[in-house]
Amino acid sequence: MEKMDMGKENTTGKHCKPSQKSALPSLSASELEQSIRHHLTASLARHPASATPHEWWLSTCFAIRDYVLDRFVYTQCQHHSQDVRRLYYLSMEYLTGRLLNSNLLNTGLLETARTALQSLGQNLDILLDEEVDMGLGNGGLGRLAACFLDSLATLNYPAIGYGIHYEFGLFRQEICDGQQVEKPDNWLLFGNPWQIVRPENAQKIPLYGRVVDHFNAKGDWCPLWIDTQEILGIPWDIPIVGYGGKTVNFLRLWESRATHDFDLEEFNRGDYTDAVLEKIHGENISKVLYPNDTTENGKELRLIQQYFFVACSIRDILRRYKNAHTDIEQLPEKAILHINDTHPTIAIPELMKILTDEEHLPWEKAWNIVQKVFAYTNHTLMPEALECWNISLFQRVLPRHYQIICEINRRFLEGDVEHKWPGDRDKKRSLSLIGDNVVRMAPLAVIASQSINGVAALHSRLIRERLLPDFYALYPERFNNKTNGITPRRWLQQCNPRLSNLISETIGSEWKTDLELLKEMEPYAKQKSFQELFMKVKRQNKEDLAHIIQERLGITVDPTALFDVQIKRLHEYKRQHLNLLHVLNLYRRILHGASPTTLPPRVVIFAAKAAPGYTVAKMIIHAINAASDKINHCPHAQDWLKVIFLPNYNVSLAEKIIPAADLSEQISTAGKEASGTGNMKLALNGACTIGTLDGANIEILEEVHRDNIFIFGKTESEIETLRQRGYNPFDIYHQHEELRELLDWMRSDYFALPDGQNPVKALAEHILYNGDPFFALADYKDYRRAQLWVDQSFLDPKRWAMQAIFNTIRMGRFSSDRTIREYAEEIWKLPAISMG
Repeated sequence: MEKMDMGKENTTGKHCKPSQKSALPSLSASELEQSIRHHLTASLARHPASATPHEWWLSTCFAIRDYVLDRFVYTQCQHHSQDVRRLYYLSMEYLTGRLLNSNLLNTGLLETARTALQSLGQNLDILLDEEVDMGLGNGGLGRLAACFLDSLATLNYPAIGYGIHYEFGLFRQEICDGQQVEKPDNWLLFGNPWQIVRPENAQKIPLYGRVVDHFNAKGDWCPLWIDTQEILGIPWDIPIVGYGGKTVNFLRLWESRATHDFDLEEFNRGDYTDAVLEKIHGENISKVLYPNDTTENGKELRLIQQYFFVACSIRDILRRYKNAHTDIEQLPEKAILHINDTHPTIAIPELMKILTDEEHLPWEKAWNIVQKVFAYTNHTLMPEALECWNISLFQRVLPRHYQIICEINRRFLEGDVEHKWPGDRDKKRSLSLIGDNVVRMAPLAVIASQSINGVAALHSRLIRERLLPDFYALYPERFNNKTNGITPRRWLQQCNPRLSNLISETIGSEWKTDLELLKEMEPYAKQKSFQELFMKVKRQNKEDLAHIIQERLGITVDPTALFDVQIKRLHEYKRQHLNLLHVLNLYRRILHGASPTTLPPRVVIFAAKAAPGYTVAKMIIHAINAASDKINHCPHAQDWLKVIFLPNYNVSLAEKIIPAADLSEQISTAGKEASGTGNMKLALNGACTIGTLDGANIEILEEVHRDNIFIFGKTESEIETLRQRGYNPFDIYHQHEELRELLDWMRSDYFALPDGQNPVKALAEHILYNGDPFFALADYKDYRRAQLWVDQSFLDPKRWAMQAIFNTIRMGRFSSDRTIREYAEEIWKLPAISMG
């Protein structure tokens, strides 16, 4: 069913009559029931009596898709007939999760579907679990992109997302003997009912080859890129439904295929493998999200992936523009291209290549267009994510693009840099896009973009002061901050219906599109009756999560305990190992007879994936599971401490954990987390944050006030001072008796496994002997102090209820609707379109 073609994309608007459907059509339960029955037989050839739950789910998806596509066609007709200015959002990731539930909520058909399915003898809640998460993203970057698409459609902004149609997601995580094992995430195994193939809009993309000098009839140099290998990009569209269903934008994902799938002559000679070799190579490009780049082949595949998707997207954007316009120089009036982190930066030389080599514009005019249409968001200060490519690899894969980047670099250094710092060779060397045998993509994104933004106030300041200070000196007017946000539709209404209903019963339902209205609950926060209702919701959500833990891991946890949650990508700077140090200290205190009056029962919940090539991160997972096994089987800790590692963290699992969390661990090294959005999701659902002054934690502190958040640790400037002085973790080890005893215990055989491995010991020695690069020991003492403060607060139910409620009601600032409005008004200059 995933090969269904639902018709060609209308790119001219000639046959659109938008006025005919200005009102959102209604759909009754009986009409939806009839549509579900129709798809069960007509689309799946199945009788209701023999249909499986998966088939009922598919039929329901098809019925809802029919309704959505009707509005999708109307939306696109409106956009084309009004010749709108569009946003084109370029991102390697879109962590969309499951779509049926969100589409039902956004169209207002959730209860209609529930009634229709009940009439058919089916339970909607059971069918929702038939859907698998789309394997299109990894962490916060992809989830943010998905939130942005939701807000763009909800706010009626014309927008198209572009990405890659990965056959396999990052990986499916299994835990075997405490260690992460990566399995293929074959999310498309049974097809996907939401996607629509558009083969008529396929693009051919060249790779490799060589560039030869050529002169046109006027004697002008026109280089030719020849002897290339071509890859075919096939677009798949996924409708993006805004809340209320008025606007339906779409996400376009590119699948790679060979231009020639099959060599019959080779096959007839018996060379069966060679006969399909080109097909295999072509399909590899969109095979896997983030292939392991610790090998040279992996690096090459990553580069090709990035180029493939942006090249397909740029040509698609220009195709759409040319269907209605003839003057390419007017492109900036109708298009803004947003680069979501550094991965899509190759779009810049690609557009320059098309404008100069194919449209034959003079360099200056082409560069003027480029600088008007591109905007760039930086999402990280970590060096490994700033995209530097080996020159020889880049030249071999994209020889013409390398020439263009060299020319951009020459003009940049001889122009803006020379004008700012005349004769300063060292400055030119440090600012050059090419140096140390690499091509630097982040600086290229900066000099080519009209806007460069960070995603939290601290992050944006560090971009200006530490990451790109000389570029800021050149272009101060381009740099700005846009603090991230989350969609309240997914991250409260959908994932926490109990709390959503309580809020709507208290202040009405308008908060779903205006999250600042949550502040209207402040008068209720101190009322005992409201506190009891709020904490009853939390208790029920914790019972649900306790059931999942029992079902998946066979571990019983107490829903009355403090649910202490750290769920995010596994990286040393996020410091899951600091959390583990505290867990082991708690365990040691219990073994030494800690008083129950000062130590509330605690369930510490981890969920995280480590990159396949990230050895240290995988060691941390192993250590967490080794400690968990020891603690969870210890009779002394039975009533006081449980440690849980839930495998295969994804959006759907997050939707179960977040509503149940009491404490949100946001403990990254100050200055390393760009923003974080997990902190926002957890706080919105009534979890109190324990965190450093990093990323958006600082802005959350401003909103909830210091009494309702547990802040600890060194600031970014204090960390930097410590680094410059020469930080040695053994200094902390010798100064702090409790920490020294804890680390010595970890380095003993106490946590050794039956097979002789001792990941807890390995972790302790890694911290001590590898310089503790993310300052876990430097922050340990203050983290311990903050955790004692958490214990005291949780032991006072009234105080804790007040803190939890204030976290929810003060999260209005962190809606992705607010973020998108700021982008649209201040960067994209993008008008919303009235959809009736």
